[in-house]
Amino acid sequence: MKLSGIYGALVFAALAATAQIAAAHSFPQQESPSAGESLSKPPSQVSIRFDAPIEKLFSKLEVLDSDGKSVTQGAPEIGPRSITLSVKLGVLKPGDYTVKWSVVCVDSHRTQGSYVFSVTGGA
Repeated sequence: MKLSGIYGALVFAALAATAQIAAAHSFPQQESPSAGESLSKPPSQVSIRFDAPIEKLFSKLEVLDSDGKSVTQGAPEIGPRSITLSVKLGVLKPGDYTVKWSVVCVDSHRTQGSYVFSVTGGA
């Protein structure tokens, strides 16, 4: 009887570990500029820090103006610990900008999202 209790506990532990592994994804921890932020001076870049390392080959980051035109300059860059994704921006005029990102975590799970920030003043 005690032996079956041990097996039950082992099975439960294995299932719990599998659930944690399956739930591993990279999600934003910090954005600059942040979602909903209103800036009086346009930023020169956008960066997102993730909670888990991301794969460089499958990482995308783009910033679009209100007409849907890309304002990014060059390809996105990954920081040294593979948790920060950033891209340089062209000159931004006052208006709303949409940040679109897509990454693949080192465990191969893909996440994506978008958010908007505003620029109220010129450079």
